[in-house]
Amino acid sequence: MKYADSGVNIDTAVRALARAKDAVRSTWDERVRSDVGSFGGLYQPGPGEPLLVASVDGVGTKVMVAHRMGRYDTVGQDLVNHCVDDILVQGAEPMFFLDYFATATLTEDVLPAVIEGFARGCRENGCALLGGETAEMPGVYREKEFDLAGTIVGRVRAEEVIDGRAIAAGDQVWGLPSTGLHTNGYSLARKVLFETAGYDVHDTPEELGGVSVGDALLAVHKSYLGDLRAIWKAHGRGAVHGLAHITGGGFVDNIPRVVPAGLCVQVDVTAWEVPALFRLIGERGSVGREEMYRVFNMGIGLVVVADPSVDLGAMPGLGAVELGTVTEGEDAVHLQF
Repeated sequence: MKYADSGVNIDTAVRALARAKDAVRSTWDERVRSDVGSFGGLYQPGPGEPLLVASVDGVGTKVMVAHRMGRYDTVGQDLVNHCVDDILVQGAEPMFFLDYFATATLTEDVLPAVIEGFARGCRENGCALLGGETAEMPGVYREKEFDLAGTIVGRVRAEEVIDGRAIAAGDQVWGLPSTGLHTNGYSLARKVLFETAGYDVHDTPEELGGVSVGDALLAVHKSYLGDLRAIWKAHGRGAVHGLAHITGGGFVDNIPRVVPAGLCVQVDVTAWEVPALFRLIGERGSVGREEMYRVFNMGIGLVVVADPSVDLGAMPGLGAVELGTVTEGEDAVHLQF
C-alpha cells in the first residue's frame, strides 16, 4: 500500500507547488529573506531589525480521529506545536498564533474544547493566542465534520537564523524522538488501521501494549522549543548548523530542505527502535519501508545537524539518537536500511 492509495499524492503536490513558485516570488521585495520551500517565511521589516518568521499549517485528517473518539481538546494543541516547530527550525521563537476553525454547523461542545487546546499550546510555548476565525459552511463539510488551520509568527535576530548554510561535511546528525504520528500521514494510517485491519478506535491491539488505537493516534504533537533552548544554552546557537522538522514528506522530503548542494545527510535507520504504532501500520498495510520513511516520522520528529564537537546524546532529558554524519554527495539525504 502507498500513501496515494489513501487519496494523498505527495508527488502531485510537489509538482503543483513548483508551477506556482514564480507567482509567489513575484510578490516579494528585498524584505523577504527566504525562498519557497522553507519551513517558515523570513521577513525583515527594516534594516537592522529582527526577522519575523511566519508559518501556516493544519492537522489534516487527524481531526477525523478526534471526531471518532469524541475528544476535541488535543488537536488544537497539536496545531500550535506543529507551527512552533516549523519556525523553530529557522531559529525563531514564537510571538503569537491565530487559528481558523471551519465546520458545517457549530456545536457548543466542540469549539470551546478545540480553543482550549489552542490556548494550552500557546501557554506552554509562551506565545499569545491573538485571534482567529470561525466559519460555518454547510454543504462544504458534512454534519459534525470540522477542519483546523493556524498561523504563527515568531522572530529571530538576523545573525541567529538557522538556514543550513553552516552545514559541512563531518557534522554530526542527531534525531529527537517524536510522540507519535504528530500531524501527518493520517489518511494512510486511517485507511490501514480502520479499513484494512478493521480496528475500532477503542480496540487495544497487543502490539500497542494495551493502548487503544485512538489514544495512540491522538498522541499530541511534540513542541521541540524546550529541547532547542536547552541545546542552545549548553552549547550556544552556533553549534546547531541545521534543523529539519519531520512532517509531511518524512525524511526523504524534509531533510533536503536545509542541506546545501553537494552535501548528503547520512541517516542510519537502525539507530533507533521504531515505535509500535508505525510498525503496526507498516505490517497491517503492507507498506514498503521506503514509503514509510517518506510518509511518517517513524519516531524521530526533529533532525539536528550539529558541530561534531557537540554530544547531544549526553544531554539529560533529550533522548537524542545519533543518526549519522554529513558527507559529500549529491543526494542531500541517504537512508541506510
